[in-house]
Amino acid sequence: MLDFYAVLQVDPLADPEVIRAAYRVLARKYHPDHGGDPSRMIELNNAWDVLGDPARRAAYDTSRAVPANRQPAEPIARPQPGASRTPDTSQAGPPPGRPSGTVLDFGRYAGWSLGEIARQDTDYLEWLQRATFGRRLRSEIAALLAERRGPGATGRAPSGGAWKGRL
Repeated sequence: MLDFYAVLQVDPLADPEVIRAAYRVLARKYHPDHGGDPSRMIELNNAWDVLGDPARRAAYDTSRAVPANRQPAEPIARPQPGASRTPDTSQAGPPPGRPSGTVLDFGRYAGWSLGEIARQDTDYLEWLQRATFGRRLRSEIAALLAERRGPGATGRAPSGGAWKGRL
């Protein structure tokens, strides 16, 4: 079984902030858009998906305590090399249903519609709206975020640097 802590080069007792920092540094180094190794990036994303979520991390830590001769009850899905190019739902899990809007074919929410993401993770939509590759989706994302915020919301960052350091 692949050790996600080894993939992110962190100690199993590391604080969540350390794990996040390690993921970000390694993602910059291995991202395919910057000449990195796509298979290494998949490993990093899988490790971050588990270790970056407190509930998944706890379940993973429990599964690591299982003796080597026994398999954990629910193995973690990993993409197989050379597998067909179907949407990767291993990152955020399967879409929760009630799709609405454009369906993403990349990233953590591949296979999810923007409406499904808006109901689950508005921070991701805000990040995607600012990202270069989210340019074609900006108007749709803006409408969804305005809906989520309610009437009178400006959609701008809060004052006082509350967004400082966020992705």
